[in-house]
Amino acid sequence: MAENNDSNGKPLKVIGKPFRKVDARAKCTGQTRFADDITLPRMLFAKLLRSPMPHALIKSIDCSGALNLPGVIAVITGKDLPISYGILPVSQDEHALCIDKVRFVGDPVAAIAAIDEDTAFEAMDLIKVEYERLASISSIPQALATNEPRIHDYGEGGNIHKKVSLEFGDMDEGFNEADLIREDVFFYEGNTHLPMEQHAALAHFDPDGKLALWSSTQTPHYVHRALARVLEIPASHIRVIATPNGGGFGGKSDPFNHEVAIAKLAMITGRPVKITLTREEVFYCHRGRHPVLMWVKTGAKRDGSITAMHFRSYLDGGAYGSYGVASTFYTGALQTVTYDVPRYKFEGVRCFTNKPPCGPKRGHGTPQPRFAVEVQIDKLAEQLGIDPVEMRRRHLAPANSLTANYLRIGSMGLGKCIDKVVEGSEWANKHRKLPYGRGIGIACSSYICGAGLPIYWNSMPHSGVQLRLDRQGGVCVMCGSIDIGQGSDSILAYIVAEVLGIDPFDIRVITADTDLTPVDLGSYSSRVTLMTGNAALQAAERARELLTIAVSEKLGVPLESISFADRRAFNVEEPETGVSFAEAVQLAESKFGTIGTVGSYTPPPSAAKYKGAGVGPSPAYSYSAAVAEVDVEPDTGIVKVGRVWIAHDIGQSINPALVMGQVEGSVYMGLGEALMEEMAYRGNRNVVHKFPSLLEYKSPTTMEMCDVKTYLIEDQDPNGPFGAKEVGQGPLLPVPPAIANAVYDAVGVRIDEVPITPDKVLAAIRAKRQGKEGRYGPKSVPEVIWPAPIRVATPAEGGDGRSLPREAVHARD
Repeated sequence: MAENNDSNGKPLKVIGKPFRKVDARAKCTGQTRFADDITLPRMLFAKLLRSPMPHALIKSIDCSGALNLPGVIAVITGKDLPISYGILPVSQDEHALCIDKVRFVGDPVAAIAAIDEDTAFEAMDLIKVEYERLASISSIPQALATNEPRIHDYGEGGNIHKKVSLEFGDMDEGFNEADLIREDVFFYEGNTHLPMEQHAALAHFDPDGKLALWSSTQTPHYVHRALARVLEIPASHIRVIATPNGGGFGGKSDPFNHEVAIAKLAMITGRPVKITLTREEVFYCHRGRHPVLMWVKTGAKRDGSITAMHFRSYLDGGAYGSYGVASTFYTGALQTVTYDVPRYKFEGVRCFTNKPPCGPKRGHGTPQPRFAVEVQIDKLAEQLGIDPVEMRRRHLAPANSLTANYLRIGSMGLGKCIDKVVEGSEWANKHRKLPYGRGIGIACSSYICGAGLPIYWNSMPHSGVQLRLDRQGGVCVMCGSIDIGQGSDSILAYIVAEVLGIDPFDIRVITADTDLTPVDLGSYSSRVTLMTGNAALQAAERARELLTIAVSEKLGVPLESISFADRRAFNVEEPETGVSFAEAVQLAESKFGTIGTVGSYTPPPSAAKYKGAGVGPSPAYSYSAAVAEVDVEPDTGIVKVGRVWIAHDIGQSINPALVMGQVEGSVYMGLGEALMEEMAYRGNRNVVHKFPSLLEYKSPTTMEMCDVKTYLIEDQDPNGPFGAKEVGQGPLLPVPPAIANAVYDAVGVRIDEVPITPDKVLAAIRAKRQGKEGRYGPKSVPEVIWPAPIRVATPAEGGDGRSLPREAVHARD
């Protein structure tokens, strides 16, 4: 038996001959076991032991049984990874393995590396954990009412993670101007991403102390940061390669505990370690749609124009912070960029509960409030006697304007979107005219084209691209962005090829490798086409400038006469006079040396300067309008969506086939959220997930998918590459409220929560038949002591984007 000491001076027992010396930098306080037989497979496989308790203190962990199992190489616990991490700097509340407390069923407490997955799985049963159970919290009202025990020791007190209160303009004046004021309560159930590919990762630690991690992640840059922080090794010694994702939808945007755990196991064993999560474990990772309770008060004049809106959101955040602070702001940020809302107040609260943590899912934080606003718009229109199409079309937020909360709108093609879906669906012949059981509904939406600020605030670019041109005419594009199925790799090729006049197939794209590619912040917030695209455009234009100078000298013509197309550089006055693209590169290399260029992109500064203004600003906003036609069976409550007409303001389609695929994928996901998907838990039975599997978690199949008629509206935005805007997330938003409004048109009942399941529809129909209100949904919201609002004068009031001084606030009160 040999003995090494770790960096803390504690003995690290090693049995047999290790494959390589244990590096002291591994800092392992757990136990490591090496096999005697060096012919065993070199790759190790990891599993995580997860808590069966929703909320408990960890009293002790006994790993001896697992360590004595043949084939087990290493076991680590939370004491081996004591440093916390998190995606947001304000919520560094996660540990790769729980140290002293578990916060939901599925929270990991130990990690095992073994010669195969079956052995690692068997070893999990041999680890003995003693828990001291704590009271669990399973709902928003319970979290607000429970001060002890606290799930976390930080936040706004008790089990409240974050409170927000923002007010733009004189709300009393706005509501006094209104001819009609409505107050409504809505609920949007949480749901998960359901990518076809589960989370998987592989780590390798080199003899020279360099760590490499291959992972199915949307944010290699932020995983890289988290590894450096938790493992306490220089960032320059870490390489993260994001593998092409088999679907992400926001669910792979966080740094995850399995990534950190296998990196640690690779460091202490000196062997590659791989982990693939089961589908059940993916449900535990979650980070999906927040369940959100919403209260909306809106004032409108007789013509349908909005005079003021007061919006409150109550978020069930699950057990950890994740993106939750940003999610809270997003539930209130974008209400003003769709319709003209001259005065606006937002109050939001996020609570901790003993459920898997919520985070960003397609449309991050905005489908929930969009559902509430669009259904309430329909209710207002009916009370005012206005067609819901006209109420929307007459009062759109103006293009090239500044909203009440200082979001800068550029191009705005929503009016054309509405016109397309109204014409295509034959709205005028169907609305309120179809037989009982059939109905049609409309809804609109908007979404960001990337966040205006990075997660870690700094003045550096959000995306960078490097180009390398070789003498044979090939071009290599390198960028840190990751393709998660949205086609971002091809966008890089298309943009560069367009500028240099070559075929996209002449371009090699290398992405998402922190050793090889410049930083891109990740595939989230629909940012890649606009931000990475602009960086690629800049790099390509710089390369073209060098080629143009060299070719101009060769041909003896002015610079402005040189053009690039069909793999040639030529004189536009005499197109037959020119050189091949490869020759152009050779000429440029002879003149300038090796040809390589860089491009980067930083969003324009925001007009908003108040505290809390970091969420919402974007270089551009996309817009969508959808009409849904449904059949409702009054005797069963079953809702079938026959067709959706959807129009999306894309700015400029760089690849129309990809764009339409994204739109129709959003319709599919919106259909599932509207009718069936929910992250449901057994609150009275240990807060266990009801159905963490593809078999029981209901999502649409091809049998439930509706027909889709897609219209692309090209209203070019000056901030996008060639005028392009986002398409990956925005088209989901109008689908659930359009379906809810169509159900009302079909059977005259309001379902003010999603999913719109048959039991809810049937309950509302029966209530209406009994002379009661034909509605299903929440009736009230819990009491919250809101903080004093940050008040900001609107642009129309002469504001400058900064919060009002206290004296001005008191004077207004």
